[in-house]
Amino acid sequence: MRGVLISAPSSGSGKTTVMLGLLRALSEDGLAVQAFKSGPDYIDPAFHRAACGRPSFNLDSWSMGEGLLSAIAGQAAGADICVAEGSMGLYDGVATRGLSGFGTSAETARRMGWPVVLVLDVGGQAQSAAATALGFRSYMPDLPFAGVILNRVASPRHERLTRAGMERAGLPVLGVLPRRGDLTLPERHLGLIQAVEHPDLEAAIAGYAAFLRAHVDLAAIRAAASGHPPREAGPLPAPPAQRIALAQDAAFSFTYPHLLEGWRAAGAEIVPFSPLADEAPDARADLVWLPGGYPELHAGRLAAARNRRAGLRAHAETRPVHGECGGYMVLGQGLIDKEGARHEMAGLLGLVTSYERRKFHLGYRRAVLRAPMPGLAAGTALRGHEFHYSTILEQPDPALAEVADADGGLVPETGSHRGPVSGTFFHLISQEEGAS
Repeated sequence: MRGVLISAPSSGSGKTTVMLGLLRALSEDGLAVQAFKSGPDYIDPAFHRAACGRPSFNLDSWSMGEGLLSAIAGQAAGADICVAEGSMGLYDGVATRGLSGFGTSAETARRMGWPVVLVLDVGGQAQSAAATALGFRSYMPDLPFAGVILNRVASPRHERLTRAGMERAGLPVLGVLPRRGDLTLPERHLGLIQAVEHPDLEAAIAGYAAFLRAHVDLAAIRAAASGHPPREAGPLPAPPAQRIALAQDAAFSFTYPHLLEGWRAAGAEIVPFSPLADEAPDARADLVWLPGGYPELHAGRLAAARNRRAGLRAHAETRPVHGECGGYMVLGQGLIDKEGARHEMAGLLGLVTSYERRKFHLGYRRAVLRAPMPGLAAGTALRGHEFHYSTILEQPDPALAEVADADGGLVPETGSHRGPVSGTFFHLISQEEGAS
């Protein structure tokens, strides 16, 4: 369980570049590297997998209990080193405690015993950067701390001044990254583009690794890796059916890896299909599951995919269909894109959503089911995360759940159900431990 956690004072500091470069560089050195993502981000794990060749998993102290956290951490079995990427700033979380904590990257590092490597954007400052780093080091005194990587250093003089401040503060400098404008990953409205959409992901990751190898002390990072002994693990999430037809393509890609791992470990068969390629779900499937993604970018193609629509409707006559976020929208009557054009969706639910009227929805969700959904009975308490820009115009079907944010405030995105078809705007992460 030896590892480190890559974090920063804020988003945009360069930790993703460091993370991907470090994963690849350590892998090139012959290590089996296990990647993790602290927090509910569902885009980064696919990039991690591309960099190190192993599935990456989320660790989230707000939405996961101790048993599930330990089970997911156990996926590092056989690895030589763990490298986790933080979300947002090191101490950024929510105000209300969840199953284990407030959802901060610092909590993940402290729980796992992984020293923090703090990536600092030192552009526009020199010795003052040490005050920032020292504050992060001192804010949680029992947090293991490896040192800092200075990012966007403008010149040798800039490096000397910044290093002088770190030496005065007693903070190890693990690397110094010169300022470069060509190392950013492409983004869109929900953050990074998906790994499958990157025009040349392999070349980008190889470039990050070469950059880190030239400017970061990899041996010092390996030496700093530490960790706590494994704790008693609970079960991974149980599968909602035995044979699951799972939509997987550029429009449907956001399923938390620990869910799929749990389903497979329990013997479920996952049969992927591509709605964008007008593929119908496996006719022998017990359940069709449509995950989130970017259906709004492909609404015209999805509306024209008649074979896919017919397959979904045929399945829904006798067996359950469930959609999350983008998948939920595709199960509805219509989706209005950002230009105001309406595209007809599957029509299995009455939901109509719009990207013309954009509204940002972001945050943890606690849901208590009012009606059953695949594999889960009414009354079950769930934890998840919502992240989208769409607006509900019509939702005539009964609410699937009572849904609240992290502070207990009810939200209008309740999900809905009609017959064997159900959907939610939140992405499922876990069932509350002890709940049934």
